[in-house]
Amino acid sequence: MQPRPGSTSAQRPAAGQAPVGQGRRAAGAAAGAAAGAAATAGVVRPPEPVAPPTPPRPSVGDVTGLPLPRFAALGSSQVNMRIGPDLRYRVEWTYQRRDLPVQIVGEHQIWRRIRDPEGTEGWVQRPLLSARRTFLVQGGERLLRRRPEEGAPAVARLQPGVIGTLRQCEAGSPWCEVRVADHRGYIKRSEIWGVTPDEAIN
Repeated sequence: MQPRPGSTSAQRPAAGQAPVGQGRRAAGAAAGAAAGAAATAGVVRPPEPVAPPTPPRPSVGDVTGLPLPRFAALGSSQVNMRIGPDLRYRVEWTYQRRDLPVQIVGEHQIWRRIRDPEGTEGWVQRPLLSARRTFLVQGGERLLRRRPEEGAPAVARLQPGVIGTLRQCEAGSPWCEVRVADHRGYIKRSEIWGVTPDEAIN
């Protein structure tokens, strides 16, 4: 698996193997292992919770009544994505990038199923999300322009992976007004992730 943007894999590394002994020490180790296996033969361990099946996607959230899917942002620099909507489920990814835009695609009590810019989906707790609208630069280097038109002077050059704030996107316009650090300008919707092609943001 490749890391998600602003995330680290939460999978544990495999345990290291102990060196193999020789002569009587090897024989003693084998005998001890056999005795341990016999002693635990009757022990039944509870199965690890597995991810619940994904239900059909509704057009509105069961909890909030808001449209699905919709965009939000990570509201913390430490957000765990789990395979199911409960703390019992294992953590699949840990995101360490505040304001990373994500898409909410499902709801369950205080949990939200999200999709990140790479398409990975999982469950996070609602308090760890923000309604703030942000975007992620995708593809190659992008120009932040002074006006919403081709050929307008460039305000800044934005590298892939840069995160900024969406200020305004007019319905039907291919451009959005944004802010990145101290720079304000316009960028095409097709060059960023965090807004739908026909969405209006005021």
